[in-house]
Amino acid sequence: MKKIAISACLLGEKCRYDATDNKNEILLEQLKDAQLIPFCPEDFAFGSPRPTMDLLETEEGSKAISNLNGEDLSTPIIQYATLFFQRHSELDLFIGKDRSPSCGVCSARVYDEEKNLLSSKEAGLMAKEAKKRNIPCIDAEDFKGLV
Repeated sequence: MKKIAISACLLGEKCRYDATDNKNEILLEQLKDAQLIPFCPEDFAFGSPRPTMDLLETEEGSKAISNLNGEDLSTPIIQYATLFFQRHSELDLFIGKDRSPSCGVCSARVYDEEKNLLSSKEAGLMAKEAKKRNIPCIDAEDFKGLV
């Protein structure tokens, strides 16, 4: 049985910034024979609901910055991701929620410090950690029954 890390909101957990979900019944049907391991670094670190955040490219690299107060929220997300992948070292696939600053695989938006869009094809902070560990990664919207 394949072990798949999946954004918890896709499973129906109300962990988005506005305390809603992104439940994807079609995706879940395709994954019914896999072991699904949910994750949500943002909900874990900041709860739901919470202020939105954007990825900003800084001199130190990409940072998750709160749209409410400009606070750097990167550290708890990265710490969560590191611990998650240490606990789940035998993953076959990582499915992230597209466009998420944490778990978007190749669709996260990155802005400069003046909030000008630099790219809409980047990896979020947790997806970057999965990629560093050579875990195959895909955005939910791009999943086409790869199990």
